[in-house]
Amino acid sequence: MNSGTLLEGETPRHGFQGDRNRPTVVRGPACMTIALSREAGARGNSIAVRLGKRLGWQVYTQELLEFMAMNDGAQQQLFAELPPDAAMWAERQMDRLRLDQVVRSESELGELPHLMLMLASRGEVVIVGRGAGYLLPSESTLHVRIVSPLPERIAYMGQWLRLTREQAAEEVRKRDQRRAEYLASSFRRPPAEPHAFDLVLNSSRLGEEVCADLIIQAMKSKEAARPDVDHGQ
Repeated sequence: MNSGTLLEGETPRHGFQGDRNRPTVVRGPACMTIALSREAGARGNSIAVRLGKRLGWQVYTQELLEFMAMNDGAQQQLFAELPPDAAMWAERQMDRLRLDQVVRSESELGELPHLMLMLASRGEVVIVGRGAGYLLPSESTLHVRIVSPLPERIAYMGQWLRLTREQAAEEVRKRDQRRAEYLASSFRRPPAEPHAFDLVLNSSRLGEEVCADLIIQAMKSKEAARPDVDHGQ
């Protein structure tokens, strides 16, 4: 009886295509993604821009992510550029998120989880905010948090938006609160949980350039340690 599977020592027959019941192997992204979380006024966006320029990677800010999540044309263009393996990897990661209940309310987040997985399916992107580090798999993501003392954050926010100190302090408070509420409602995570990150950096003490140096070094080290990537290519 022909079961469709080669027995030990049996010569392959013409047209034999192997065991079709064997699960398809879907490779993960060949390159890393950097997911950047930040306190309001800690210069997270500026550090992300530095990373993008130095690595030659596309940077996706919170504003750009939200625009793409609401723009069907932008999503379709992105998806059309992905090879089948990348799209399949993103779909399997979405299944993982649903199974593990990482996303508390998928309807509340809309297209953001699927969009971020699609962006990360090939790697070489920097994603800022929106809980990307909680959605993307650890093995192909460097999850970084940028922090800074409150007085420095207030001063930076005031300079950036040309606000009085009182106005800047209120703006920092509101932004921190919105981000904390978003993480709590969407992922059931506090924003400052240190064990959730690969790297936590104080931008006030280190400066933007040193922060970028350390992130790139950590990303390359983590990428080199990945067991699922052929580093000899």
